[in-house]
Amino acid sequence: MNIFRLAGDMTHLLSIVTLLLKIHATKSCAGVSLRTQELYALVFVTRYLDLFFSFISVYNTCMKIIFITSSFTIIWYVRRHKVVSQTYDKEQDTFRYLFLIGPSLLLALILNHEFTLTEILWTFSIYLEAVAILPQLVLLQRTKNVDTLTGNYVFLLGAYRGLYLLNWVYRYFTEPGYRQWIVWTSGIVQTAIYCDFFYYYIKSWRNNERLSLPS
Repeated sequence: MNIFRLAGDMTHLLSIVTLLLKIHATKSCAGVSLRTQELYALVFVTRYLDLFFSFISVYNTCMKIIFITSSFTIIWYVRRHKVVSQTYDKEQDTFRYLFLIGPSLLLALILNHEFTLTEILWTFSIYLEAVAILPQLVLLQRTKNVDTLTGNYVFLLGAYRGLYLLNWVYRYFTEPGYRQWIVWTSGIVQTAIYCDFFYYYIKSWRNNERLSLPS
């Protein structure tokens, strides 16, 4: 565990807390993409299958459980909560996520470290996480004005990935033989997807304006 990974994990956790705080406090999920949340739930479930047969540390196990349960909690709020679900903008959240799941699975079957079920599912989760934010970004572009908490949530998600890039660089120079090209490539793609959002987020923050993304 190094400082970059710890900071990345805490930033990821903070992003989830921010989103749950928005939903619980405002009783609204306006601007939140259910499709992105369902993709993240799929990412965590397929990545953390080792919870059933491998133990690394208490920290590692707790973080995995938190990510899985928080994802399904958000999905429950958007789908089932009698007040929050009424604010979900289903007509705008129409990104066809099968276009993300299908290619990610196909790529995992072709490019992986080992052709086993758990390894393929783990690789699939890495590829899918790289693009899982796309439905959320598209929704924010369609709705134009973005509330502060939703904007902060997306920004923190992007910051988490950026910190993980630094973690990988650190490990490359400090751990002999550390090579994870699938993770590196997917992480770079994921971070690049956030670049446009970062630009408008920082611009709105500097000008003290409400965040608004162009079409």
